[in-house]
Amino acid sequence: MDSLGHVNNVTYVDYLQEARVDMLSVHAPASGGEELAEGVVVVRHEVEFRAPLLFRPEPVRIESWVTDIRAASFTMAYEIVDEQPDGGRRVYTRARTVLTPFVFAQERPRRIRPEEKEVLERFLEPWDESEGAR
Repeated sequence: MDSLGHVNNVTYVDYLQEARVDMLSVHAPASGGEELAEGVVVVRHEVEFRAPLLFRPEPVRIESWVTDIRAASFTMAYEIVDEQPDGGRRVYTRARTVLTPFVFAQERPRRIRPEEKEVLERFLEPWDESEGAR
């Protein structure tokens, strides 16, 4: 948190990681994606800060989904949001992360297994470059 009470920009990346691990280990619709929750490395992060997020005790909502699946990598997208009383949404952050499965014992990337691809496909939605709609 900075001196004005804003959540520090580095903390956003921690929030994204927590959402990814939760999605793939807790909310996965089928088994097969457990290794993708922890056994991946980040290839790239893209984070767009759209509004300051002030520190508060109430939780913030993080929506996450998969936008692209390749042979040895996949891309996840995220929005950190609040639902507004009028039904609108306040988007604090939109982000994308490219991840690759990794064999840590051998220090090398690996291909996505068929059962992992099946899990990822259940979360697959396009990334809309426009004003935040999915």
